[in-house]
Amino acid sequence: MEKNGEFKFDFVDAHPEPVCSESPRFISRPAAIVPLPLPRSAVFFATAICKYCVFFAVILIDHSVTQQEMPLELATFAAGCFWSVELAYQRVPGVVKTTVGYTQGTTKNPTYREVCSGGSNHVEAVLLEYDPEQVTYEHLLEVFWGKHDATQLNRQGNDVGTQYRSGIYFHNPQQEVLAKQSMEAEEKRIGKKIMTEILPAAEFYPAEEYHQQYLEKGGRFGIKQSARKDCNDPIRCYG
Repeated sequence: MEKNGEFKFDFVDAHPEPVCSESPRFISRPAAIVPLPLPRSAVFFATAICKYCVFFAVILIDHSVTQQEMPLELATFAAGCFWSVELAYQRVPGVVKTTVGYTQGTTKNPTYREVCSGGSNHVEAVLLEYDPEQVTYEHLLEVFWGKHDATQLNRQGNDVGTQYRSGIYFHNPQQEVLAKQSMEAEEKRIGKKIMTEILPAAEFYPAEEYHQQYLEKGGRFGIKQSARKDCNDPIRCYG
């Protein structure tokens, strides 16, 4: 058992019958106390000795059960219709969960129809939960720039309206700094002005269930698209 930063266990060796006239049916040793943290795999040997016999107890401890997992971090991006943006991020190793929804608007609990009307000023966005030990925020930004044309204002291709605007919504000061540095570098790379807004993350309202993982489930035409990690199949924006 674990208590006060120590791992305590007892050594007990049981035999159905004594193996010699002087060995008891059960032979035990005093509890052993080992300070934590333990190494990932620890092997402890204990002995219980009588006049003629030596008994061995081996205890294997996997320290992985005591290790604390690194908490997931959040990231929010808007790059046009959220269906294809979500699939692009589903394929990124280290992205654990994606949710499409609406943010940066003026009303609460908007519906898809209300957002499409433009009256609530919400943007279609994707909220990510990612493991920073597997993927960096900088890489998520690279995926963002590569997914859409950030020089377009309030549109992506044939999708026109404020709900399709380009945006990066940071969840902490470090994300803000990285987003601004990344946008400056991207403008220099392409030689054009970028229209992406960079703002603090606001309340995020998940979209209706049928929008979630829409393209992976088949999209408009019922043809499923792969969300496999590192998949580089072309993304069909509407299915």
